[in-house]
Amino acid sequence: MDDMGCVLRGSWGAGCWCMFPRIPAQARGMSSRQRRDAMAKIARRRRAPGLMAYDGDEPVGWIAIAPRTEYLRIENSNTTPRIDDVDVWVIPCITVRPMARGQGIAIALIREAVKFARKHGAPAVEAYPRAGKARTNDDNAFFGTEPMFRRAGFKVMRKPPAKLARNRIARVTMRVKL
Repeated sequence: MDDMGCVLRGSWGAGCWCMFPRIPAQARGMSSRQRRDAMAKIARRRRAPGLMAYDGDEPVGWIAIAPRTEYLRIENSNTTPRIDDVDVWVIPCITVRPMARGQGIAIALIREAVKFARKHGAPAVEAYPRAGKARTNDDNAFFGTEPMFRRAGFKVMRKPPAKLARNRIARVTMRVKL
């Protein structure tokens, strides 16, 4: 768990521990320590909550992947509603340390996450990356980008809504069938 926290702190400073999509809205105020402890509990399950990338012994990337039903905020979101009844798995976030970006690590993580989901019986994997942009700022990088997921074999299943709330980022629903 220390390595995962190191990766996340390397991207956002305080560390998110990838818990935001897993917790109900009313638990929004979890401290970094509470998020870390909650993720540690999930990591003790038989199936890992995600995958890490290393450069030698140095952790450089993280991708979360699990069945959509494990991500309460995604499951109940108006921004990412289901497109059908397929029991998809979801990639809600991906991060690569700044010093390791531009080396193909994110795409390799996405491809490995798809293999991981296939191994665990997933019929398809979805992601909800930022629409259209090839690059994005750090504060939005964890969604990934549409071109990045295209390069990893995903196809657009739904474009962003024509009208978005002012504080919403245009995101597409992308999927790869397994």
